[in-house]
Amino acid sequence: MSRRDFAFGKENFILIGVAVLVIIIGFVLMSGGGSEDGVSFNPEIFNTRRIVVAPVVTMIGFILMIVGILKNSKSKATEEE
Repeated sequence: MSRRDFAFGKENFILIGVAVLVIIIGFVLMSGGGSEDGVSFNPEIFNTRRIVVAPVVTMIGFILMIVGILKNSKSKATEEE
């Protein structure tokens, strides 16, 4: 398979991979905090990590994904010329 068959360059794949990892980290930060018995209330679900930090990290991951998809690769642009 030649390099012309790929829609993205190496930099795009690296950015997309980093974005996926950041999104996964954001979702892991959101997890946990449930009650032990399933009936009682656990106030740990409203801590700062779950309602502020995790959504911000996840949004940064989604923004990186958009940048990784839309970024023009320098090597791809030189090959087409």
